[in-house]
Amino acid sequence: MSGTSTDNDGQGMIVNPKPTADNQDWDGDDADRADRLRFEEEQAMIREQSEARAAAKAAAEAEQKKASA
Repeated sequence: MSGTSTDNDGQGMIVNPKPTADNQDWDGDDADRADRLRFEEEQAMIREQSEARAAAKAAAEAEQKKASA
């Protein structure tokens, strides 16, 4: 094994295949599907936390207005 590398040898590169017009039913492998599922679950959790924080902030502001009135 030589110590040199060329730009096009592909070593250490991440390849994310994307569906083409010819292959619209490409769904990846089990790991790709698991990654998508985990990402969707994380996004849902972030959304829920954001909504809960916004509701708590609105309630605190309403309580503050009520106390100052």
